[in-house]
Amino acid sequence: MAGIPQPTGCDAQETGPAHAPGRHDNAATRRWGHTSMWRSREGPTPAKSSAPPRIPTPSPRPAWVLANRRAARPVTYGAPEPIGSLQEHYNNLCKEKSKKINPFILHILQGVDEEIEQGLEGITLNVAGNNQLIPVERVTGDDFWILSKVLEKNPYINGLDVRYNILRDVGAYYAAKLLQKQYNLIYLNLMFNDIGPEGGDLIAKALYKNVTLKYLRMTGNKIENEGGMSFAAMLQINSSLEKLDLGDCDLGMQSVIAFATVLTQNQKIKGINLNRPILYGEQEESTVHLSHMLKENHCLVELHMSKHGMRNGGMKQLCDALYLSKSLRYLDVSCNKITRDGMVFLADVLKSNTTLEVIDLSFNRIETAGAKCLSETLTSHNRSLKALSVVSNNIEGEGLVALSQSVNTNLTLSNIYIWGNKFDEATCVAYSELIQTGCLKPDNTDVEPYVVDGRVHLAEVSNGLKKHYYWTPTYGEACSHSANAGHQQDWGAGRPFAGELADVWICVSTSHQREYSGMTPLSMAPLLFLFGLTILCPPPGAGPETLHVLNL
Repeated sequence: MAGIPQPTGCDAQETGPAHAPGRHDNAATRRWGHTSMWRSREGPTPAKSSAPPRIPTPSPRPAWVLANRRAARPVTYGAPEPIGSLQEHYNNLCKEKSKKINPFILHILQGVDEEIEQGLEGITLNVAGNNQLIPVERVTGDDFWILSKVLEKNPYINGLDVRYNILRDVGAYYAAKLLQKQYNLIYLNLMFNDIGPEGGDLIAKALYKNVTLKYLRMTGNKIENEGGMSFAAMLQINSSLEKLDLGDCDLGMQSVIAFATVLTQNQKIKGINLNRPILYGEQEESTVHLSHMLKENHCLVELHMSKHGMRNGGMKQLCDALYLSKSLRYLDVSCNKITRDGMVFLADVLKSNTTLEVIDLSFNRIETAGAKCLSETLTSHNRSLKALSVVSNNIEGEGLVALSQSVNTNLTLSNIYIWGNKFDEATCVAYSELIQTGCLKPDNTDVEPYVVDGRVHLAEVSNGLKKHYYWTPTYGEACSHSANAGHQQDWGAGRPFAGELADVWICVSTSHQREYSGMTPLSMAPLLFLFGLTILCPPPGAGPETLHVLNL
C-alpha cells in the first residue's frame, strides 16, 4: 500500500512455518470470563514459499485477502497442542529469520512460561514500551512480526498490550494479519505507536470478519479523518467489538458524524472514546450529532467527549438526550468550556436520571455557583451517581463545602475529586472530617488532610477516575481501583478506558525499603526540588513511609 514502508529484516523473510505453536509475552496476567476457542473461518493457510512476501501495492482488496488466495495446505483443529517454552520458540524464530533478539521481550516471555506452568489461561501479554520497572527496548515493526508469529493460534493468550512502542504502519499491517488468524484475542492495545491513516485502515478492515476482539485501543495514533471513516464503516459490519478507544487520533468532523450515525444502529458497542477531535467550527456540531445518537442508542454505557469545545448550548443538547438515555453510566465531558449555566441543565437531568453513575467535569469552569447547583440535586434528589470529578473548575470554598455536605448526606455518592480548586480553611476542615468519620474513604478522593501549626491543609494524592490512561506508575498496579475509580464496576475487561496525566505522591513501600534505606524526606528533598516539587511530611500512622509531593 502506498505510503507504508517496505518491510526489512524479518519482515522481508517470512519463510518459517505457516503458523507456529507459540505464545507471546506478559508481565501481568488476567482471568477472563470464558476461554472458548473460535474455529478458524479463513480456510487453509498459505503454503511455504521461497519468495519473501512484501506488503502489497495499492489494491481494492486488503493484503490478507490476497494472501489467503494462495495455494495452501489444510489445517485441522482440535484440542490445543502442547506448547513448549516461549523463550525457546522466540529464540528459534529470531535465529531462523536472522533477527536480533529483543532482551525485553525475552524477559517477559520467561514470566509467561512460568504462568503457563502454573496452569493459568486468559493471559494478557504486556509488552508496553513505557514500563518503568525494567529496562525496555521498544518493539519495532520487525519485532512485532516475530511476536505475531509466536502468538498465532495460541490458546492461552487473550490479550496483547504493545502500547508506547514504534510499530508504525508496518506493525499495523502485521497486527491486521494477526487479527485474521488469532481467534482467542479479546483485548488489543496499540496506543501511541505512530500508526497513520493507512495503518488504521488496515486494522479496521481486518475487523470486518473478526468475531472475538472486544476491546481495541488506538489512542494517540494519528489515523486522522481517513482512518476514522474506516473504523466507522467497520462498526456497520463487526458484531463483537464492545469498547473502542480513538482518543487523540486527530479525527475530523466527518468521522465524528459518521460514528454518531453508525452508533444509532450498532447496539453492540458499550464504550467509545472520541476525545480531542480536530474541529474548526464554533457550532458544537460534534456534540449535537452525538446527542442525537444518545437518543437512539440504548446500549452505550460509556462515552468520552473530552476536548470537543463544548459550551453551555452543547451541554443542554447533551442533557436533553440524557432524559431519554437508559443505558449510559459513564459520561466524560472534561476539558471543555462548560460554565455554571451548563450545571443548571445537568442538575435538572440528575433529578430524574437513574442510570448515570460517573460524571467527569474536570477542567471546565463551573465555579462556585455551578458546584452549589449540583450539590442541591445530589443532596435532595439523585441517589444513583457514585463518582463525581470537578478537578480544576475554579470552585471556591463555599462550593466545595456544599459538595462535601452532599457526600455526607448522599450515601450513594462515594467518590469525589476536587483538586485544583480554591481551598480555604473551611474546605480543608470539611473534607478532613469526611475522611476521619469514614463518610469518604481515603482511596475515593484525590486529597488527604495534614496538619501544620494546628491548621488543616489538603495535599493531593494520586487517586482519580482515570489516572493511568497515558502513563504507568513506578510502583503498584496501573489498574488499581483508587486510581481508576470510574471503572470499579466495569462491564468489560476491567481495564481503564480513559485518564489524565497527574502528579503523584511517592510511596516507599515495604518491598522497596531496601532500595531507599537511609533516605528520609529531607535527604530526598534536593532531588525532588530539581523537578519543581516540594515535600510535605506524611500524617501520623501512615504505614509505609510516604512523601506527599506537590507542584510548586
